[in-house]
Amino acid sequence: MSLVANILVGFIAVEHIYILVLEMFLWQKPRGLKAFALTPEKAALTVDLAKNQGLYNGFLAAGLFYGLLVTNPAAAFHFKLFFSACVGVAGIYGGATVGKKIFFLQGIPGLLALAAVLASALL
Repeated sequence: MSLVANILVGFIAVEHIYILVLEMFLWQKPRGLKAFALTPEKAALTVDLAKNQGLYNGFLAAGLFYGLLVTNPAAAFHFKLFFSACVGVAGIYGGATVGKKIFFLQGIPGLLALAAVLASALL
């Protein structure tokens, strides 16, 4: 179960690096406009907010990667647990306030990783 947990944690870490790139660098480009269903005008008005969001998604990814790389098993568990929970909560909140798509793309993977990390500790 630990392997499954690590794969899921790795997946959401990579996903959050991708979100960082979309929000910080591609927000006003065709890929960013399409991903977030933005008009060029709305993207221009919100670009600074998006860069800030991207930075936070980078922090989530950093914590998840650290949990995968740290050699202390207890520290690794706590980092994976905490950051997976953060991703799950962010996905639930985003799904409720912004759009259901966020719940499916961020919330469910985060909650699955969280469940796998917890299960790996019990086995």
